[in-house]
Amino acid sequence: MKNLILALFLSYSAASMAADTNEFSHIYQTQGDFETVRDSIVSSVEGRGLKINHINHISEMLARTGKDLGASKEVYLNAEQIEFCSATLSRSMMEADPTNIMVCPYSIAVYNLPAQPNMIYVSYRKPPVVKARSSREIFKQVEQLLNDIITEGIDLSK
Repeated sequence: MKNLILALFLSYSAASMAADTNEFSHIYQTQGDFETVRDSIVSSVEGRGLKINHINHISEMLARTGKDLGASKEVYLNAEQIEFCSATLSRSMMEADPTNIMVCPYSIAVYNLPAQPNMIYVSYRKPPVVKARSSREIFKQVEQLLNDIITEGIDLSK
């Protein structure tokens, strides 16, 4: 039993190494194929009964608009943002404070960089730091949901 727990912990930590590099997002890294990881994150969101509102194709937008702006630097090899909400958490969040509307929809980004095509980054926007205890509590639940979706998605992609 002890070996099973250790093996699960090691596979979890190796599959979803957090590289928290800034104050506004939490970033995970994993080795793999962009489409496989992205599709696994989508499956993890939908597997919780959550509806994806929109998928933003960031790398395509940058490539398209870069031509008009005279910018030729390729920022991402692939980059997409997955937007969705949880009716339950969003309602609780907005009942706690109507200004929390700005935290919804939740967004998870999946991307890779031209220099490292097999290193896939998966990140989410952290909820804001607030004084009101009711908002802090619900934001913890939102952040837990986002972490769970990403770690499950990364594990599914293996």
